[in-house]
Amino acid sequence: MLRYRFWPNTLAVQLIVVTAAAVALSNLAVAAWFEYGNEKQIATAANERVLDRAASVATTLSAIAKPQRHVVLNYMSGRVWKFIETAAPARPLPMSADEQILARHLGEMLPDKMPNKHLISVQINRPIGDFRDDELPQHSGDSTQSVRALVPVDGTTMVSGIFVRAPSPWPMEILVAAVVAILVASLGAALVARRVVRPLSELTTAAATVALGSGTPHVNEEGPADVRNAAIAFNAMAAKVTRTLESQRHLLSAVGHDLRTPLTAMRINLEFVEDDELRDGLLRNLDELQALTEQVLAAAKGAGGEKPRQVDLSALVESLCTDLDEMGEPVNWNNHSPAPISCRPNEIKRAVRNLVENAVAYGHKANVRITHSGDGYDVLVEDEGPGIPESDRQRVFEPFVRLESSRNEATGGTGLGLTLVKAIAEGHGGAVKLENRPGGGLRARMHLPRLAASV
Repeated sequence: MLRYRFWPNTLAVQLIVVTAAAVALSNLAVAAWFEYGNEKQIATAANERVLDRAASVATTLSAIAKPQRHVVLNYMSGRVWKFIETAAPARPLPMSADEQILARHLGEMLPDKMPNKHLISVQINRPIGDFRDDELPQHSGDSTQSVRALVPVDGTTMVSGIFVRAPSPWPMEILVAAVVAILVASLGAALVARRVVRPLSELTTAAATVALGSGTPHVNEEGPADVRNAAIAFNAMAAKVTRTLESQRHLLSAVGHDLRTPLTAMRINLEFVEDDELRDGLLRNLDELQALTEQVLAAAKGAGGEKPRQVDLSALVESLCTDLDEMGEPVNWNNHSPAPISCRPNEIKRAVRNLVENAVAYGHKANVRITHSGDGYDVLVEDEGPGIPESDRQRVFEPFVRLESSRNEATGGTGLGLTLVKAIAEGHGGAVKLENRPGGGLRARMHLPRLAASV
């Protein structure tokens, strides 16, 4: 899905990302809360400072003559402070509840004899544009963190004091601490992820090996308890599956071998049957039973017994096609450059033979060729028959399955040929599939990797 496009695929990276994000969010939350509390403390301290200085300036101005007051006002003003004399208003300036509290507190800081205390006004965090330019300090900028105090000096004059506070910088200490915390937490998450992911990777590799029929590797039973228990369960399951498959293979092999003896005896006894028609019919039935027995033995062997070795797949398939052609079979081979591959050649030859014989039996002709495909080669066997419906293309790989529309007693077949082809292909780490050709006919595609799966 689109919203998960940038989400990492591996568990280790996901764990690191989630841990780092959680630490980052928690640090940002702590920093924001700290900054909020710190800002309130700074604002309270700034208000107290303004009230104290405004009370001091007003008290000082009330004690000196008017011609000298400008000296005190200029001295008390600066980069962020500005004090000027202004006429007393008829009534106090509009104030909020908090500003009224500050105004009452400012009144308590003035001498009792100070006139017009009811006109004291305090304004906090008002826009700079609400004040005249001559009322503002030199470096007021666009700051909204301002405090204004209007304090009476005598019966007709008041002093206006404005303090503009620069915005507080973001605390670098918290940022540095957050970065360090993220790095440390990510490192810890990476170590934990390594302990979890490494056994899981081994488990995945072992499961893939078992699925390919390439042995039963033992998974190291280590890591956290959950992962360790999964490895223990996998080893037990793989061992049991292997024992079951071996038992079935041995059973099939034993049955096949045991059938050979009575079949041979029956063939000898049939030679004494004088009725030629009866003898020929019984021999045909016996031949079918003999073929079925040989197919059962081949299926029982599966992908075992033979060791992989390096061969030229092109030469191997070409020799098979040449043999069949010399036997009068309608087989056409398309030349291909050398195709080096590690495989069990007798098994590959048997699988290709089954595909070619199927194509000749049910498609009247077999066209065989090899193509490059990713990590290996595809052996393609095409015929000119009616093809197979899509709903039946997987079912024909099941043991003893024969499609009645194309496979009957006249054409023969045991229903084990494609089962054996699939077992051999998957035993080499490959696959086989059937597809109908656009121009008619069936195409069997057997993919074989360059390196055979180890047994």
